[in-house]
Amino acid sequence: MNLSAKPAVVLLSGGLDSATCLAICKEQGFKPYAISFRYGQRHAIELTKASAIAKQANVSKHVIINIDLGAMGGSALTDVRMEVPKHESASEIGTDIPITYVPARNTVFLSYALAWAEVLGALDIFIGVNALDYSGYPDCRPEYIAAFETMANLATKAGVLGNQLKIHVPLIHMTKAEIIRLGLSLGVDYSQTLSCYDPSELGVACGNCDSCLLRIRGFEQIGMLDPASSN
Repeated sequence: MNLSAKPAVVLLSGGLDSATCLAICKEQGFKPYAISFRYGQRHAIELTKASAIAKQANVSKHVIINIDLGAMGGSALTDVRMEVPKHESASEIGTDIPITYVPARNTVFLSYALAWAEVLGALDIFIGVNALDYSGYPDCRPEYIAAFETMANLATKAGVLGNQLKIHVPLIHMTKAEIIRLGLSLGVDYSQTLSCYDPSELGVACGNCDSCLLRIRGFEQIGMLDPASSN
């Protein structure tokens, strides 16, 4: 690792997009610090994947922050009384904001990442949000990211001193197939990732939630089977 490389904080969930985003951060010459969250999600097994990905990528440090968003509920990802929507194909996914949306999740996550970036003296944060092949979440849109970046530079010591912080969203205008192609070219091992909203206790993907279906379609569009499907 280049010891003179600039530090950057990377949000790492253990899924396909965040693993690709981490690889992009490294490819661009940054020294990555990975941050993950145990927030009461039903698919907390994704954190096992995140730890393995961080280790494989040789990040400088990986931290897992504990936040109980489940105490508030309001999402099928944090409230076990709500069922995760399932479909037969990606074409059945609607355009409304689904009940898997976790209220203000990316705002909470980015705020923690911003705080850690200040501690590290980092001016760069990477997050794998996507505005094309996604489930309609409002905090994955370009205008949201731009607004958070503006706020970050008003709310931090670094920003006030004129050191402008940048929120990097390299995947935001890419299809899932394009993301996968890029990740493969960067050596991402997608067999180690988990994207499912409702996996089994052993971490086997359900194959029918929105996230699974978008992932499956992405691999199909490049003529591949999902390498994680046999795990």
